[in-house]
Amino acid sequence: MTADAESIQLAFDLDDVSVWEQPRYNIAPSQMVPVITNRKRKELTLLKWGLVPTWAKDPAIGNRMINARSETAAEKPSFRTAFKRRRCLIPSDGYYEWTKRDGKKVPMYIKRRDREIFAFAGLWENWKKPDGSWLGTCTILTTEANDFMRPIHHRMTVMIEPEDYDTWLSEEELNPGQWLALRAGCDSELLTAFEVSTQVNRPVNDNPTVISPVDTGNQQKLF
Repeated sequence: MTADAESIQLAFDLDDVSVWEQPRYNIAPSQMVPVITNRKRKELTLLKWGLVPTWAKDPAIGNRMINARSETAAEKPSFRTAFKRRRCLIPSDGYYEWTKRDGKKVPMYIKRRDREIFAFAGLWENWKKPDGSWLGTCTILTTEANDFMRPIHHRMTVMIEPEDYDTWLSEEELNPGQWLALRAGCDSELLTAFEVSTQVNRPVNDNPTVISPVDTGNQQKLF
């Protein structure tokens, strides 16, 4: 999420974005991510990436809950309550996915062609710590890859379009028809991608160089 607070505020019609202090170029699981929950529609908050269900005995379960399959989230015990009552938008302007090429794993940076800020479909939870305080966490929903993403990976994130923000952030339960349309994934024509350096594999590398294209000679041919 490389955009500044003002840009995020305008993109999502928010009143309070004070938690966003500086751009991030390499947000990793277990770190804090910017989120707009259906309980605080006008406020940007920070939640830990990796959902911890309310019934969990150990918050370490969140390390395995960074993504939720959209096809089963409404039924899975780990996600079904959040899917009904605690949905959120997770603002972003790009994300990384690893693909296989010539027997090696290669990091790709995916973003919108128009470079606009977009939103992942997310779920959130509050987990009560032993000391009585609360831990807020979230997960990102995924779906089958569209035509653009399929050569890179068989799955992709669910992106919510601006006209659907209010539907997704409603505190009412979604009917199957609504959810089917939302999780279909964005149009292939909206996306672009390019290879970036493997330095993105280390979360400590959080600077503009990690989203710089690597000159491989293949970029134009592939995308």
